[in-house]
Amino acid sequence: MACWLYEGTLLFGVVFIAGYLFSTLTQTRHALDHRLAQQLFLFVVLGIYFTWFWSRGQTLAMKTWHIRLVDRQGRPVSQARALLRYVLSWLWFLPPLLGMALFEVATGQTVVLVLGWVAIWAILSRFHPQQQYWHDVLAGTRLVNWQGAGH
Repeated sequence: MACWLYEGTLLFGVVFIAGYLFSTLTQTRHALDHRLAQQLFLFVVLGIYFTWFWSRGQTLAMKTWHIRLVDRQGRPVSQARALLRYVLSWLWFLPPLLGMALFEVATGQTVVLVLGWVAIWAILSRFHPQQQYWHDVLAGTRLVNWQGAGH
């Protein structure tokens, strides 16, 4: 959980700079102008961020907490596998977001839906023999405790 919080803090900067770049290049004057295009742009930017770092083994937050991403055999993951993991990691959020897009849902219910689904998705990992998250199982990846040279 601490790694997630740290990653979120780092991603705030990545998303802020990418959003500023998008808004500047498209000369956006209102927050809702080009909304879908900006969301797609940020999806791609985050995909590049995670794919690049994961294919090298770890993000800065993962490095801090001594976590490394490997394939099922313990080898470094390829960029294709890292990209697959990124796409599959959206299973943490896509089902409730899709449900909210299809049905008119109040703000309070939105929070409950998203947090409820995230909790369910996290709990489901406890049913896997190695207690892996299901996007890792589907992508053929796993997180391992890793101590680099000099530790």
